[in-house]
Amino acid sequence: MIEFKNVTKKYANDITATDNISVKIKTGEFVYVVGPSGAGKSTFIKMMYREEVPTSGEIKVNKYELENIKSREVPYLRRELGIVFQDFKLLPRLTIFENIAYALQVIEKTPEEVTERVNRVLELVNLVDKKNNFPTELSGGEQQRIAIARAIANQPSILIADEPTGNLDPETAEEIMDILERINQGGTTVVMATHNSYIVNEYKHRVIEINSGRIIRDEEGGVYSNEKANV
Repeated sequence: MIEFKNVTKKYANDITATDNISVKIKTGEFVYVVGPSGAGKSTFIKMMYREEVPTSGEIKVNKYELENIKSREVPYLRRELGIVFQDFKLLPRLTIFENIAYALQVIEKTPEEVTERVNRVLELVNLVDKKNNFPTELSGGEQQRIAIARAIANQPSILIADEPTGNLDPETAEEIMDILERINQGGTTVVMATHNSYIVNEYKHRVIEINSGRIIRDEEGGVYSNEKANV
């Protein structure tokens, strides 16, 4: 569960990224966060995993109250989250298997657990045959599928995806969405920031639209129009 209460984020240059936002995302939901560039989407997303800290207001993610969380507790918060970025953030000198395994080794999983979980998530994204390749040997779509596999290897309760289809062609974007749908159907909460109106309108879920730092719309199965979207 994610809950924002009267959350405002102001930057040093007096830009207000989010303005008194209040919203609740329930366990198991799939939610799109949409809006134009500069609307505050990324800040809204980053505050969920405490990459950004609000200027005022309250944020609760699962059992953690983020306005009161101590720095040493942040890694434990993030263990409950999976995070997928538009630019993949794979480690180029590690194989695909090693990239996913690294995320598990950091939290001290046994070698047997690491191997079992890596193979399981590679099966989910249909890339078992690529586990000994390096990231540069994969297409953009394959790299994004690996990034998703890495994000869910620790079985997070919440998956946060920031523009996961932004650099992908339409067919590959649909493949990524099919994977995210399966993850959500397994009980994982999915929060996805996107500009892609085709995806939002084709794969119906709750839509939270942000503009000028405020939530201007929040509706189940809402449509989205963006003339600059990938279609």
